[in-house]
Amino acid sequence: MATALLTAGPIALVGGSWVALNIRGSAAWLARWAEDNAELRRHSQGDLGPATRVATAGFYRFLATFMALGGVIFSLVGLVEL
Repeated sequence: MATALLTAGPIALVGGSWVALNIRGSAAWLARWAEDNAELRRHSQGDLGPATRVATAGFYRFLATFMALGGVIFSLVGLVEL
C-alpha cells in the first residue's frame, strides 16, 4: 500500500501544482479545451448558438490546488506506512 501511495502522491502533487500555478498556461489551456468541447457538443446536437462557458481557468486552478494537497497527503501517508 505504501508503494501505491508513494507513486500516486507525487504524481498528483506535480500534476496539481502544474495547473494550480498555471505553468505554461495549463489552466488557460484547460479552459479553452472545455469551451471547444462544449461548442462541438452543442453543434453535434444541432444547436448553432454560442457555447456556454463550462469552467474558467480560475476554477481549474482551484480544483488543482486540492489535487496538489491530496498528493501531499498521499505522500505523507505513504511515508508513515514505511
